[in-house]
Amino acid sequence: MKPLDARPKTDSLEPRRVRTSSIELARVIHRVEPVYPQMARMIHAQGTVELTGVIGTDGRIRELKALSGNPLLVKAAIDAVSQWIYAPPILNGERVEVIAPITVNFRLDR
Repeated sequence: MKPLDARPKTDSLEPRRVRTSSIELARVIHRVEPVYPQMARMIHAQGTVELTGVIGTDGRIRELKALSGNPLLVKAAIDAVSQWIYAPPILNGERVEVIAPITVNFRLDR
């Protein structure tokens, strides 16, 4: 009888990815604020840009995709978030890549 191993065996060197509905597993330690686009400022465009990102085992953004938001604000959100650095996500004592939702709010009253 073979012992049971809870972790799936893989020959790949790719890190294991998990999906999370909360960014709590990956706390931002370096945040770059987005530059408000001039055109968006001129027409008083505000709102939220929803992104999804893969946070690597080193805490850096590996992949980033816009899910929703004002098209005038999306590029600024992606440009800023792509520079964010997170505390490396850890699951069961092991560093993992995390697929996480990321929200960027644009408000003119700041």
